[in-house]
Amino acid sequence: MSVVMYHNPKCSKSRQTLALLRETGVEPKIVEYLQTPPTAAELADILGLLDMGPREILRAKEAKDEGIGADLDGVELIAAIVAHPRALQRPIVVAGGKAALGRPPENVLGILP
Repeated sequence: MSVVMYHNPKCSKSRQTLALLRETGVEPKIVEYLQTPPTAAELADILGLLDMGPREILRAKEAKDEGIGADLDGVELIAAIVAHPRALQRPIVVAGGKAALGRPPENVLGILP
């Protein structure tokens, strides 16, 4: 099974989640989303797998710093997150048609086989 992790190596939770995956024998495909942000379509798909709206994966402080307005929602908010990936909550792991936010890191264990 393919496992993809949207990762920020400077984030402690992201590093902890990666370590946890590796401890369970999983070597994910790592996407450093600050360098390679997901497209709007990819992010919409991830949101569907997470069963969350775009506001739920938004980091409030970073969104404010990036000028992402509180009035945005839906497609506009997804576009803003893609344009400013620093505002994306991290890490996100996708595996087997499911996704989990690694906060806390143990959340991702529920989507692994």
